[in-house]
Amino acid sequence: MEAGIPFKNLHSREYQGHKKKVHSVAWNCAGTKLASGSVDQTARIWHIEPHGHGKGKDIELKGHTDSVDQLCWDPKHAELIATASGDKTVRLWDARSGKCSQQVELSGENINITYKPDGTHIAVGNRDDELTILDVRKFKAIHKRKFSYEVNEIAWNMTGEKFFLTTGNGTVEVLAYPSLRPLDTLMAHTAGCYCIAIDPLGRYFAVGSADSLVSLWDISEMLCMRTFTKLEWPVRTISFNYTGEHIASASEDLFIDISNVETGRSVHQIPCRAAMNSVEWNPKYNLLAYAGDDKNKYQADEGVFRIFGFESA
Repeated sequence: MEAGIPFKNLHSREYQGHKKKVHSVAWNCAGTKLASGSVDQTARIWHIEPHGHGKGKDIELKGHTDSVDQLCWDPKHAELIATASGDKTVRLWDARSGKCSQQVELSGENINITYKPDGTHIAVGNRDDELTILDVRKFKAIHKRKFSYEVNEIAWNMTGEKFFLTTGNGTVEVLAYPSLRPLDTLMAHTAGCYCIAIDPLGRYFAVGSADSLVSLWDISEMLCMRTFTKLEWPVRTISFNYTGEHIASASEDLFIDISNVETGRSVHQIPCRAAMNSVEWNPKYNLLAYAGDDKNKYQADEGVFRIFGFESA
């Protein structure tokens, strides 16, 4: 174990509230609230005390009529959150009141959503490989594009000048923004690329693939620096911690891997009981939220998520 975070002394806490499995977890920009989106058609907002002992109160966001598959917070506003659902709508909520302030109906079942880092635009991807860009202020679509290949997770770089698409062909497509003209195609993996994360210091991005590898790329050179090889199943979700020193990755393996970004070495594994759907580090503290396909002893969805990194259980 290297100097730094004493991962082996840290604990996970469990948060219950959803009635079905949790698909997505995300922290607000202040690191004080966590949102969870579930198959039970709701999202919930949890107030998390990083050094506290309480479980934190939660508030329910109700209105979607299908699974809430992904959610993301406004990067500039700690109380605004967007949700994407299979009901074809994208909704904007106030996390204090739990009220939906805006909604727009798009053309398909939405599965991926991300904010532009300046908070002005939201990108949404659907099951039909169509990308929609929303203007947040007007909450209207300003751009739509259908792709001829499978589009998975999407992300902007920190300046918002580049837009990344992970694809079912094992490539990462790099587009200029806002024109969306192709800049680069990176032959990243031998199987589909599922997820992407941008290093908070803006040096790297990482890609998780169905080939069970996570690749780390230099964002200015567009070159692969190294791969992380601990997992044995398709990588569903990845996240950098707030200092950019560690990367968490998860799959159907029954652990979450935490590796050192610079050395590529695994420094800790968090055991889990099911395949994971979402891992996300807090933007201010070393707290990692994670959610998966947990079942109870009757084989029903547990509807829980957990947060790792507390000094006591």
